Amino acid sequence: MYKTMTPGPTNVRENVRMARSLETTNPDIDPAFYEFYKETCELLARLLHTKNNAYILGGEGILGLETACASLTEPRDRVLILDNGVFGRGFADFVTMYGGETVSFVSDYHRPISVSELEDFLKKDSDFKYATVVHCDTPSGVLNPINEICNLLASYGILTVVDSVAGMFGEYVNIDESKIDILCGGSQKALSAPPGLTMLWVSDRAMEMIENRKTPIASFYANILNFKDYYKKQEFPYTMPISDIYGLRAAAENVAADKNILERHARIAAATRKALTAGGLSFFLEDGFANTVTAVSVPEGLTDRQILDTMKNRYHVMITGSFDTMAGKVLRIGHMGENANEADLCITLRAMTQALKDLGFPVACSMDEAFQKALAEDENR
Repeated sequence: MYKTMTPGPTNVRENVRMARSLETTNPDIDPAFYEFYKETCELLARLLHTKNNAYILGGEGILGLETACASLTEPRDRVLILDNGVFGRGFADFVTMYGGETVSFVSDYHRPISVSELEDFLKKDSDFKYATVVHCDTPSGVLNPINEICNLLASYGILTVVDSVAGMFGEYVNIDESKIDILCGGSQKALSAPPGLTMLWVSDRAMEMIENRKTPIASFYANILNFKDYYKKQEFPYTMPISDIYGLRAAAENVAADKNILERHARIAAATRKALTAGGLSFFLEDGFANTVTAVSVPEGLTDRQILDTMKNRYHVMITGSFDTMAGKVLRIGHMGENANEADLCITLRAMTQALKDLGFPVACSMDEAFQKALAEDENR
């Protein structure tokens, strides 16, 4: 059995597993399940500080991104893609497959999007139906300032679609304050439920624009309109994965009860970065580190595969590499949700220390001890 410390899926608490094992009803025809679903969506809305409606869709987090783009995009709509990471760039694929025309605002993948540079761009061209932005771009762990970005876009009348799959519940998100029109989330990251569910939070403005399209949405499954009146009609567009939703509800209640969840993520992430630095490692990012995932550069003379395989096969700890432009260049440690705790990070950093030593890299210290020291210093501050 491996200790899994990847940036999602995360470890799942016992009460979440038990919730998924409960006896189920027929979610299509049982009024009690419609109440349960509605109450769960209302809890999700409260957790992210919004009056917007939340919806739970049956499908992994990527479904939310496609659903947002499918529902908003009509042929020849101009859409602004904020691209400072692999997933940020990837939004363009969803837009173009539904007939939209993309314009990319590309910035350095080693740091967050500059709000002032974006504003300079918009002064020259702001004729966009909506813009897409990734909160935490998981392949690099860069964190973008969505509050400032989305408020700026809103001032130009541009709707916003935000991917916070790897950000929410580990980073502060206030949908109403940020004026986000569609926020996309996934069950398997900091929420710490099993993979398989998408969550969407949709503003009235976005829903009105979707309802007033001139052309029909070119999808059934990726169509948010099919959920709009589910409670009034007592009808879902497809049979909901009821056991998964039972588990998600338990995970959301865990988050609601954890009053220090954001502080915990920040402390664990900061201590992890200090430990890796003390060990003689460096980071892919120059700035804008997320509190949910850290991307550390592969030391010269080694490969990511050597380190990953040694950690897994000898020390039974699984972290991961990255992909696309960062393939082979970085290792990623997930410290989100149930994984953001002292004991698991100690095990992970001890395994990384020993694996690097086994491979001949001169680790400057025991990184698990450096991690504990950083936590102690933070507590005594």
